Amino acid sequence: MQTMLSFLLLGISLSAPIGPINAAMLDRGIKRGFLHAWLVGIGGMLADVILIILIYFGLVHFLTTPFMKTFLWIFGCFILLYTGIESLIGAGKLQKEDYKSEETMAKSFFAGFIMSITSPLSILFWVGIYGSVLAETIAEFDRNHVLLYTGMLFIGIILWDLFMASLASTFKHFLTPRSLSVISIISGLSLIGFGLHFGFKAFHVLFG
Repeated sequence: MQTMLSFLLLGISLSAPIGPINAAMLDRGIKRGFLHAWLVGIGGMLADVILIILIYFGLVHFLTTPFMKTFLWIFGCFILLYTGIESLIGAGKLQKEDYKSEETMAKSFFAGFIMSITSPLSILFWVGIYGSVLAETIAEFDRNHVLLYTGMLFIGIILWDLFMASLASTFKHFLTPRSLSVISIISGLSLIGFGLHFGFKAFHVLFG
């Protein structure tokens, strides 16, 4: 039970730091409500599942080759810049009481998925964190326990996603349109900042 609780807390801890996914969830929750924000988190979590499966079967080395890392830096830069600029444009519309978003739930889901799966930071993060945890866990427990503890890790991630989605949608109901607009602008600038960081990394790799 203690080990299960530690993996649950690990999942929450891994999700808590402010990054592109949390910024995007905050923006979606303010503009479109709880479900859209949560779907961004679920999309990001699906990408995490895929990365963890690749790590588990030892296939992640392909994603850490120089060519793939450069490709992912560039693609991630484009996705984050696009999402951030879109957030800034939408922030001005929040001050209109009749503002309605036509974005589908599928778009929110795929935004989170693409944002996470194209991030070399996510890949290196999971290789470093989950890879080391996996090595330690396999040394002590059998495969069934490893799968159980990994599941607890993802329950922690889901709980954090629910918290972030609830927080963002609560802001929507209790803050003024102007305040919501400011928060959305901050989220958008955060996404653009991450995008520029990815672009700088790609430039550094290509031109040294």
